[in-house]
Amino acid sequence: MRPLRVVLTGATGFIGAAALRELDLRADVSVRAVGRRPPRAGAAGAAEWVRADLARPGSVAGVCEGADVLVHLAGVVGPDESLCEAVNVRGTAALMAEAVRAGTGRVVHLSTAAVYGPGPHRGAAVGELEPAPVSPTSRTRLAGEAYALAAGAVVLRPGLVLGAGDRWVVPALAELVDRVPGRWDGGRGLLSAVDAGDLARLVTALAVLPGDGGAAAGRVFHTGHPVPVRTGDLLAELAELGVLPRVRSDLAWEECLRLLRATPGAVSERQFSLLARDHWYRSDEVWALAACPPGPGPLTRLRAAAPWYREAVGRGGEAAA
Repeated sequence: MRPLRVVLTGATGFIGAAALRELDLRADVSVRAVGRRPPRAGAAGAAEWVRADLARPGSVAGVCEGADVLVHLAGVVGPDESLCEAVNVRGTAALMAEAVRAGTGRVVHLSTAAVYGPGPHRGAAVGELEPAPVSPTSRTRLAGEAYALAAGAVVLRPGLVLGAGDRWVVPALAELVDRVPGRWDGGRGLLSAVDAGDLARLVTALAVLPGDGGAAAGRVFHTGHPVPVRTGDLLAELAELGVLPRVRSDLAWEECLRLLRATPGAVSERQFSLLARDHWYRSDEVWALAACPPGPGPLTRLRAAAPWYREAVGRGGEAAA
């Protein structure tokens, strides 16, 4: 029996590299990795490498030829509206059209829970919140979803993704602890979070679902760990691992905002709210549908990523007391 042929975009990225490792472990899968530049030596495993650039939609012609599954994890995160539009919308549209043309039977597409906007959000299921994106990334990710859903994709909306390679969540927390030294709003905010490796396991499980995967096709799922993470617990665990300094006092939300505004930095007030106040979404359905155990949760997984994080936030020589 021939292996399942999977096309993977974003294979050199934070989540895509983890997915490539998971897919490469399976003897029943062959991978065609698609990207602008080849991976570093040895990182591609047994994958075939194909050069394409989503910012140039014509370059994706033929990438899905003969494929059974498309796993689309590539995307742009940042403030450049024109680049986000080129990659997350026009590039996604071209890729989905290519998958349909090639007869690719299943598509797994990565989006983001940031499409819901500022919040706070507390335990919402898919369909209970109207998307209200406020950034170039989230606006274009939402627009890209429409093309994926039209192609019958399983659309995944993770919240915070943690692990070695994370260049946004924990680095932003490090800046914020410096600017606002305390447990923000008492540390009670609940967040949808997932370890990158666990998300990669879920993506792989959805890609290889037996049959036609019809129960998931053409649907949107939240893909955090089913149990939300409390902000205070996240800060405490990162401090225990020597990634962040300890914070000992509770700060009311208005005091948090006063301190944030008094000390300018790269992290915006909107982003602070995303990390400090309730932003969690019910995510249990997709793990059950994929028959993929969600694992012990992102806080437990942090220990393995701690050395990388200590280097990333400039605390490489410090360890937990």
